Amino acid sequence: MVHIDLSADSAAAGGSRTLQGYLAEPDGEGPFPGVVLIHEAFGLDDMMRRHTDRLASAGYLTLAVDLYSDGGARRCLVATMRSLMSGTGRAFTDVSTARSWLRSDVRCTGKVGVIGFCMGGAFALLAAHDDFDAASVNYGQLPRHLEQALAGACPVVANYGGKDRTLRGAAAKLEAALTNLGIEHDVKEFPTAGHAFMNDVPVGPRPLRPLMRVMGIKPDPAAAPEGWQRIE
Repeated sequence: MVHIDLSADSAAAGGSRTLQGYLAEPDGEGPFPGVVLIHEAFGLDDMMRRHTDRLASAGYLTLAVDLYSDGGARRCLVATMRSLMSGTGRAFTDVSTARSWLRSDVRCTGKVGVIGFCMGGAFALLAAHDDFDAASVNYGQLPRHLEQALAGACPVVANYGGKDRTLRGAAAKLEAALTNLGIEHDVKEFPTAGHAFMNDVPVGPRPLRPLMRVMGIKPDPAAAPEGWQRIE
């Protein structure tokens, strides 16, 4: 596992000036299919690095891109969320930079997918039509104009929680949109799970964790293994 400096390519393309990433490489000779991982709203923390390592252990050359490279969450969160809401901007440039870096690496087969969690899941859904070979959307917010945003998307596998109060009905809406568009997909809502159910520990500021539990934002050890199996 190594840290990757993507700043030169990103800055040239109009993305983050100091873009960084975390790369996890599978065991073996390769080449391997690649995956760009997009983190939750809390940033590229230890939890997201463990997700990156897990995908590498499943055989994917995985690059977690740090959308907060230019100043951390406090300075970058608002701009990143604005980019998400508009579907354009710096954050999407950063994701594209990570995809291009993976695809050009000799350890990669040239096939590259995108995976995201929470905020990253919303980004992964919007990036599904941006030259990726597959997209994994995990409890990601749906765009307002869903079918328009998904037109021309790559195959999608998605995991949502039935007890996620922040995304009620999202799985059914995504399933219907992908079906209408004729896009290959596999969407599942796990009845016992809430938001962030694939994490193995609670994340976020400690003072907010009681509220997050009430809102159904917590790990679900019963549902997470199947969610990961469907992705892998």
